[in-house]
Amino acid sequence: MSQFPSPRLRLALAGYTALWYLGLPAVLLYLRKRAKKDPAYGANLRERFGHHAPWPAGPRTIWIHAVSLGEMRSAVPLIRAILARGDRIVTTHFTPAGRKEAETVFAKEIAEGRLRSVWVPFEFGFAFRRFFKTFTPALGLVMEVEIWPKMIMSARRAGIGLYMCNAQYPSKSYARDQAGSGLRGEIMQGFAGALVKSDLQRQRFASVGVHPIEITGELRFDQPIPPHLVARGEAVREQIAPKRPVLVLTSVVSGEDALYISAIKKCIAKGYNPLFIYVPRAPERFDEVSSMLKDAGLRVVRRSKVLAPDLTLTAPFEADVLLGDSMGEMYFYLAIGDAALVGGGFIPKGAHNISEPLALRKPVIVGPEIFTIEYPAMEAIAAGVVTYVTTPDALDEAIETFMQNINLALQCVELKNNSKIDAFLDAHAGSVDKTLAALDRLAPLG
Repeated sequence: MSQFPSPRLRLALAGYTALWYLGLPAVLLYLRKRAKKDPAYGANLRERFGHHAPWPAGPRTIWIHAVSLGEMRSAVPLIRAILARGDRIVTTHFTPAGRKEAETVFAKEIAEGRLRSVWVPFEFGFAFRRFFKTFTPALGLVMEVEIWPKMIMSARRAGIGLYMCNAQYPSKSYARDQAGSGLRGEIMQGFAGALVKSDLQRQRFASVGVHPIEITGELRFDQPIPPHLVARGEAVREQIAPKRPVLVLTSVVSGEDALYISAIKKCIAKGYNPLFIYVPRAPERFDEVSSMLKDAGLRVVRRSKVLAPDLTLTAPFEADVLLGDSMGEMYFYLAIGDAALVGGGFIPKGAHNISEPLALRKPVIVGPEIFTIEYPAMEAIAAGVVTYVTTPDALDEAIETFMQNINLALQCVELKNNSKIDAFLDAHAGSVDKTLAALDRLAPLG
């Protein structure tokens, strides 16, 4: 086996470290700018340099890095399983959305001292040394597709096994790395191993020297579904759209609003009397998106204006679009809908999570950029539970087909008993158990 790190990687890491020191003022300015819209970005800044409140002695600690909201949600079922074994957890995040999700979902465990949620340290060796000294993690799990060189090398030097978890190597990244210097692939060899989503991902990681590798599937399919959100969504559906087809646009990101707004207007113009639920991915976009929808001549109401905190209807509802200006309520919105259009598929950064709508037996439409969700998107398309569209015209046709083909009086019953989705979910369940079994083989948790 070749030397790790190689001389060229050592040189690259030295340059990377220098860039972080030189660029730190710009990073701090970025956080300050973001803090103007979301004050959480500027809170607890000392944690980003590795300064944390003491972590009392107790059961061993497992470190889980979930950079933002999506990664944290995928980690939830695994965290619950690890906590059930008696270990403690420290989660690290870069964005407030990920940290808030951890603090909300695990409020009880935090109060009991069994879980701590903190900022991930900046990419400085001294910051990670402080972090490790406070929490002394037995091992670390990095969720999804996060490659932070100083994190990897610091864990390696500290003798902490750091594993990729629920990992995938997106096709675009893989192709770019194969055509480039190969340094990204080489730094991945610094991980203690990888728990990956599919055999294709195993092959890709193995080709750049990552080992050992275990195939554990997609953790998102094991996410718990909040029953109160589903119940409230079904109740609200009967109040606001009992005889209307409802399409939920999930995690819509900047750059695709014009396309989706155009599709909404075309659908309404054809007389289907639909209701669209429009959920921007970032809370700082709520006001902007509301203005865009209204400027397009659409009747828009905001969730915050017509629904109480407990999700009961508080005002008359007449709208083309319900703007989902809230966080952590996606299952509520999906429970109102009949199908979902997953955001991100029409921009280069790629589509977002399809597992949540499928978990509620809602068929999904997704755009061309699915490299970020290659697994399970390709399998879901092949199974006939996801409609893959590559052009704006194809998107319009997919929405129109949805409106035409389903009898509105029977639609909810038919979708809830969608045998194709049931079979697909059955085939892709069990990732938490597979992950724990893999860790028992690679780095026993107990």
